Amino acid sequence: MTLSEEDYIKTIYHLAKGEGHSITTNAIADQMETKPSSVTDMLKKLSDKNLVNYKKYKGVSLTEKGAITALSIVRKHRLWEVFLVDKLDFAWDEVHEVAEQLEHIKSDKLIDKLDNYLGNPRVDPHGDPIPTKEGAFKKSVKKLISELPVGCQGVCVGVNDSSAAFLKFLDKNRISLGDTLTILEKEDFDGSVSIAINEKEMRISDQIASNLFLEVLENK
Repeated sequence: MTLSEEDYIKTIYHLAKGEGHSITTNAIADQMETKPSSVTDMLKKLSDKNLVNYKKYKGVSLTEKGAITALSIVRKHRLWEVFLVDKLDFAWDEVHEVAEQLEHIKSDKLIDKLDNYLGNPRVDPHGDPIPTKEGAFKKSVKKLISELPVGCQGVCVGVNDSSAAFLKFLDKNRISLGDTLTILEKEDFDGSVSIAINEKEMRISDQIASNLFLEVLENK
């Protein structure tokens, strides 16, 4: 596969949220910042390779072969992110673009050795699950702060937005994966939320609350 083909496969996987849903050509074009006609041409090539199910005007979904391929790419990407953060001291907002390049390495032996070297991690620095070599991964029960009621307490386990700007905001406010957080108050007017974290109280916007995942510990 070409690098471009791999990028398309991974994009379809992420847009479908790993659930095999059918994705529109326009959604792929928007995500990849290209023309719908270019997407259509690529989907025809991927269909010929039995990587996607594609019918004009009916969207596209990954075949079993395509899903396995996508999970392999995702596995490599997330393992490289762990390596960059844990072993090379990259900040978590710096690793995505570098991992985008490293994920195209073809050597299965290298990736297996990397996995073992890192101690077989099951989540990346952003809290996203890392598939096993067989494509399996544990899906944790997590919800966005914006979806949870007042009084709920949970552990910060992931982000919905992995952009550098958002991750830098979390660093600036000393919010990290593994922190325990309690929802104190929710404002109906603008969706902002008051939280208790690291022995302090702070108010976060609806945009922040809609991009931070908690694994619920208890409901008060």
